[in-house]
Amino acid sequence: MSAPDFSRSTVNRLSAEHVTLAYDQRVIAEQLSVEIPDHSFTVIVGPNACGKSTLLRALSRMLKPSRGEVLLDGRDIRSLPAKQVARTLGLLPQSAVAPEGITVADLVGRGRYPHQGLLRQWSAEDERVVQESMRQTGVAELAERYVDELSGGQRQRVWIAMALAQQTPLLLLDEPTTYLDIQHQIDVLDLCAELHETQGRTLVAVLHDLNHAARYATHLIALRGGEVIAEGAPEDIVTAALVERVFGLKCQVVEDPETGTPLVVPAARKARVQRVTAAS
Repeated sequence: MSAPDFSRSTVNRLSAEHVTLAYDQRVIAEQLSVEIPDHSFTVIVGPNACGKSTLLRALSRMLKPSRGEVLLDGRDIRSLPAKQVARTLGLLPQSAVAPEGITVADLVGRGRYPHQGLLRQWSAEDERVVQESMRQTGVAELAERYVDELSGGQRQRVWIAMALAQQTPLLLLDEPTTYLDIQHQIDVLDLCAELHETQGRTLVAVLHDLNHAARYATHLIALRGGEVIAEGAPEDIVTAALVERVFGLKCQVVEDPETGTPLVVPAARKARVQRVTAAS
């Protein structure tokens, strides 16, 4: 199956304009604006409770802003039909839970739902897309296995396969490496990078690991307290000063010997203690 063509005009398809995001009465961010560059692998980073996942939920239409709007193709995302959004934007939520007793192939097949309707039921094309999505994510041999029998890394790949089966030009991933060991973290991020590089998909991911973010992102958004502190290419914005401002961490930033991207090396405990003592 040939890769979908996600080429488009130079106008970026997804953005948030002056949004206020809140749960009940607890405000997470006010007047927050971000623009996701088309065909980028954008990674959102920041300390716990800074608004990373909240922003991603708003971008995916799962959370309605109290003020402002999220724009998809120039229109308020909440004004668009649900299936139109689902054909444009896929979401891998944090801690996704599969229905009990569902096989890998059936779960991946659910990604085809936005393309079906009263006059279009399951087709040979749907089957072909599902098989290709499983092949791309390395889970084809697991097709008849039950999802709840799989390891964490395998399940994460299955969820990504389901998102791929939607064939959306935009794919949002909320902490896709959480609970995975280092090998599976790299496998998942390598897969995301391949999708971005070979198919031109626009990926937006929330990651905790700043070094992973700096290695894989083409565009980085650093949040703190619901505010964008810096954004741009990792090599342009990741400095020791930025890391201390965003995370409160003393560090050195050196060149990653494998990729040439910024590599954050935290100050040793003794060095941090000495700095605190000298400042007091």
